Amino acid sequence: MYTEMVNTKLESLKKHGQYREFITLNRMCGQYPLAYLDGKEDSEPIVVWCSNDYLGMSQHPAVTNAMHEAIRLYGAGSGGSRNIGGTHFHYSLLESSLADWHNKEAALVFPTGYSSNDATLQCLLRLFPDSLVISDQLNHASIINGIRSTKVERQIFRHNDVEHLEELLAAQPLNRPKIIVFESIYSMDGDISPIEKIVDLAKKYHALTFLDEVHAIGMYGPRGAGVAAERGVSEDIDIIQGTMAKGIGVIGGYITGSALLIDGIRSFASGFIFTTSLPPAIVAACYASIEHLKTSDKERNELHKKTELLRKSLDQAGIPIMKSSESHILPVLIGDAEKCKMASRRLLKRHHVYLQPINSPTVPIGTERFRVNVTPNHTEKQILQLTQALQEVFNYFEIASIKSLDLNLV
Repeated sequence: MYTEMVNTKLESLKKHGQYREFITLNRMCGQYPLAYLDGKEDSEPIVVWCSNDYLGMSQHPAVTNAMHEAIRLYGAGSGGSRNIGGTHFHYSLLESSLADWHNKEAALVFPTGYSSNDATLQCLLRLFPDSLVISDQLNHASIINGIRSTKVERQIFRHNDVEHLEELLAAQPLNRPKIIVFESIYSMDGDISPIEKIVDLAKKYHALTFLDEVHAIGMYGPRGAGVAAERGVSEDIDIIQGTMAKGIGVIGGYITGSALLIDGIRSFASGFIFTTSLPPAIVAACYASIEHLKTSDKERNELHKKTELLRKSLDQAGIPIMKSSESHILPVLIGDAEKCKMASRRLLKRHHVYLQPINSPTVPIGTERFRVNVTPNHTEKQILQLTQALQEVFNYFEIASIKSLDLNLV
């Protein structure tokens, strides 16, 4: 009976193009964005175009050297939770660096970005009696799960719609605890939230603000501290959440805020208290990456330069980047789940290009897409190769009407 129930669910995923398949990639150290497919190191490498390692920091010598040295000194694991033997000295360095980065009093590190959202929101919403959480319509699954795991009242405001947000806020008593949860850059559409307007509303209606900056960390603002810092409002955000698995290039999540709020999360969040801490090598590597990005504009400047080159190249070829994109994230619309998967396979096998199909439920049905991310390490030749490969595949599957180019492809 149980087997049949699970199998029915899986077959439904496959029928609707929602079944996820893993591609085995062995990234080539020192040659990112190149990787070997299925561990076949005697084959032609593929070019990765959808990694969250936005700045290529996973392979920066300062980061890998810090990781090697920490392993040499302290071994592989942390030994326990933060409360039981797992708080090594690298944590104080990293959390102090994160707080400084965001101009906050304190920071707290979690094993992943998902857990920092999930555990923090669960805890916050339970700390304030009769609280109301107001969440953007397109917030990440980790935010949604954290909110749904509590019994507090929740309301959803239309994506980036500050008028709708104000309607919801104005309908509540001024003294009722309220938390507005939103992101700076949305990963599937590449758009940026109206942070300043949301901050103004939070002040007007006495609400706390919780901002997820995971897709901006390292790439925007002074010292790479994010969009809120770029727009001069980071000090007005109550809690800024980030990840160390994207622009920073390692793994881990964190929150920053007032010393009191951070201590409250540290003391009451079960998702923080009862989990093993990150190993010294991971924490040391994160610290090294952040300290580098605080002082180096090279990586983020090159990222934005390459993004504009790719955007222009795709536009000239008639490849449809979604109009919502105003960041380094370039969503290329396919609009059909099966074609999206088939196009991904053809890109990989014929053109040695890796782009993961993004289908429902990650994005709404009919908006299936590729999520293209260039990095500082991609070359202009690789940008041209991707453009030509996408054009050939779009023509082959009749995905969209695109301009004709002389491709000279085999």
